[in-house]
Amino acid sequence: MTVVGPFGLSVRDQALEADVQTGLAAVEAGLLDATKSEVPFITEAAQHLVRAGGKRFRPLLVMLAAQFGDPYAPGVVPSAVVVELTHLATLYHDDVMDEAEVRRGVASANVRWDNSVAVLTGDFLFARASHILADLGPEAVRIQAEAFERLVTGQILETAGPRDGRDPVDHYLDVLAGKTGSLVAVSGRFGAMMSGADESVVDILTQYGERLGTAFQLADDVLDIASDSHESGKTPGTDLREGIPTLPVLHLRAHAAQHGRPEDLELVALLDGDLTDDARHAEVLRRLRVHPALEQARRDTVRYAEEARATLAPLPECYAKAALEELCDAVVHRAG
Repeated sequence: MTVVGPFGLSVRDQALEADVQTGLAAVEAGLLDATKSEVPFITEAAQHLVRAGGKRFRPLLVMLAAQFGDPYAPGVVPSAVVVELTHLATLYHDDVMDEAEVRRGVASANVRWDNSVAVLTGDFLFARASHILADLGPEAVRIQAEAFERLVTGQILETAGPRDGRDPVDHYLDVLAGKTGSLVAVSGRFGAMMSGADESVVDILTQYGERLGTAFQLADDVLDIASDSHESGKTPGTDLREGIPTLPVLHLRAHAAQHGRPEDLELVALLDGDLTDDARHAEVLRRLRVHPALEQARRDTVRYAEEARATLAPLPECYAKAALEELCDAVVHRAG
């Protein structure tokens, strides 16, 4: 049994391990090539997060999904580069919106340079992804465009907040399906589609990616509160500080509204205060880390990961399917 990638994914077959490792190495080379510019400063900015590393979660899913067809098909690696470039571009934009200071253990682009450079670098990466995508055919362009629309819609819904009468938790899960689930779903879809897998397999791996992507983001929500910067690669409590209503916070607010416990109401009041104050921010983190709302968010993460696993049931038993199941466990493990 061999461990592959930063998730510690167990691969029980040497041929599968070789395919995945070779594919991810080709993706890494493709990312560096796609982020080169004739302008050295643009290359430096565009490769800032590429060279910082990352989980390469989406390319890994492309490689595993491609095992259900021809994993050596010419469109597999470029499609993995496309989804990772798109993801990287959104990180540049997210850090500007969130005023984040750290990303993947290094200074975020907006801190190292400024907001304008970060936004424009994100746009540059979107352009390079589109350029690669154009060679993969009109169907791939349409799929990516639809996913990108969902991604942006999710971001707008998060910014706008739930409409009157809408359950904030349901609203938030819709946000995550767009912001994160859409691109992870495309990763599964591209891997299967580019490898020439049957349409039924493409559909299964698309649904799997959608659910796994939501579980992945929910795990990030838990990490934002429960981890330190060494574990997560970014400043703990960034979402809290920016007032982003992640799932543990939404569960806390629901607890407070339903039960009215003084300690919950006091914590909500702290959350609604000025969290740019370091002492207040640290106190909120400390209390949330021991609150049942955090454990409830962990259970939600497990539920989505198990739903992702269940979608794989119709697929034939093979090492690639076992690895996809293991990926569900790896996502849950991140949330503790």
